[in-house]
This record gives sequence, C-alpha cells and structure tokens, in this order.
Amino acid sequence: MRRLFPVTDETAARTPEATGGALAAEMPTADGGVGPADARTPGARGGRPAAAGASDLVEREWSLDELAVAYAYPEPAPGGREPWLRANMVSTLDGAAQHDGRSQPISSEADMRIFGTLRGLADVVIVGAETVRQEGYRPARAREAFAEARRAAGQTPAPAVAVVSASLDLDFSLPLFTSPLTSTLLLTGAAAAPDRVATAEKAGVRVVVAGDGMGVDPARAVRALADLGLTRLLTEGGPRVLGQLVAADVLDELCLTVSPMLTAGGAQRIAGGPSVAVPKRFALVSLLEESGFLFGRYRRT
Repeated sequence: MRRLFPVTDETAARTPEATGGALAAEMPTADGGVGPADARTPGARGGRPAAAGASDLVEREWSLDELAVAYAYPEPAPGGREPWLRANMVSTLDGAAQHDGRSQPISSEADMRIFGTLRGLADVVIVGAETVRQEGYRPARAREAFAEARRAAGQTPAPAVAVVSASLDLDFSLPLFTSPLTSTLLLTGAAAAPDRVATAEKAGVRVVVAGDGMGVDPARAVRALADLGLTRLLTEGGPRVLGQLVAADVLDELCLTVSPMLTAGGAQRIAGGPSVAVPKRFALVSLLEESGFLFGRYRRT
C-alpha cells in the first residue's frame, strides 16, 4: 500500500488529507509547479527531515489518475514538441536488474501499475532484441484509463513498440510483430541483412534505419522516431540498450523502481556496456513509496 510520510505542523497544511488526496512526494503539477513535500521536507529540527517510524505511516494506494499527473511528459515548447526519452527500470537493493534473466521476480503490483502508466503516456516503447526474447514481449495494449487522454493528445490507442536489433535475429511470427494494435517498428543499421529486413517487412514490421553500419546510433534513433511523430519516448531496456543511450547522452529521464529485495549472484545492473568518461548527473524530481518499493523519477541536470 502507499505510504505517506509524516509531516510537521509547518507542512501539515499540504498533506494529502488537507489537499484532497494530492501526492505525498514533491511532484510536478499540471501547471508546472510542484505538489506536496515528501519525506525530504524540512521539519522542525533545523531543516532536517522528520523521522518516520513504521507506526507513523499512513498506507494508501497510488491511483492511476495520480500517477498520470506525477509522470506526465513535459509540455511542448512554443516551437513544437521535442523528443523526450525516459527509461523505466527496476533494481534490487544490491543492484540486480533481473533474477533468472527476467525482471518480473523483482517487481510488484505497484511497480506494474507504474509500468502501465508509463506505457499509457508514451508514443513508443523502445526495447532491445534480447529483452524481447527473454521477457516474451507482446504488443502494447490499449488501456481504457488512458484512452480519452490519448485521443485528446492525438496518440494511437496504444504505443508502438520499437525493437533495437543489429542482427534482426527475431521470431517475426510472434504476436508482437504479426498482430500489434499499433504497428511494431524495427530500429536497425543500414548494413542489416537484406533477407532479414525483407522477412520483417513481410510480417508487417516497419524497418527504420538509424545507423550507418550494423548497429543503431542512439541519437539517430531518437531523431528518426521523432520524425515519425513519436516524441514521447519510453525505453524499458534491457541493460545493454540503456547503457548505449546513457553513453550517447540522449537519456532525459530515469524512472527507477528500487525493489526491497536482495538477490546476490551475478545479475546485470540496469545499464551495461563501457563506462562513460564522466558520470552523468541526474536530479531527483519525485519519490513515491508503496509496500516498501521506492519509485524515483530523475531528470538530467
């Protein structure tokens, strides 16, 4: 259940109970401001956070309406909407992004609610070919809770899925490719095998070239999707794809679920590949908690 951290007299007027159920964390609001303070709000002891004991916490559940506001994409600039790329990943306390090769064992009902919300807001979901194989990806579905907002925003009923693959070693008979509600895209390089490209196109997949060689250039991929009118971008990994996006400095936002689990072992982190020369700095925008899971939203500084 959702937990709302206690506040002092100084901040009591801004609690969810006093504001009709507003968000407990410091959230962006529809008018560009911020919502009520979270556990980091200065308390009565010299600006330090108020201590929260288990008996002091109020348990509730984050609703889809609240999550849609909390995770809304930035408003378009005067000159039009620029692409905004966010990642949604989950990690255990000891840094594992998977257990037995899949993320589901370290997830939760609340995590999946946010997963659905982020998809409900996005134009396109970018995912690596290995993640498609490991997680058994299916087409994104239309979600009734987001149907009206998507229509108003000129979006398709469900986001497209864009699969990143150099080899195109994929089973194009899967529902992801043969029966999506919104046509699946395939991001690849100009040197991709012609026979595999032909197989993909025969299955109804739109092949988008975003690289000069075999692989995909992340910056070109973002721009190619934006040129198709897909500017609300969401990536769900896997770690290799996220690592490439980080290295190319095209990631605008990270939505990170911290799972209260320990797995040990040699599981991958949320981002893989070579390290960057200088660590990328992101700022915490909001922080939610439910059932011991933390849901942080970070933006590039």
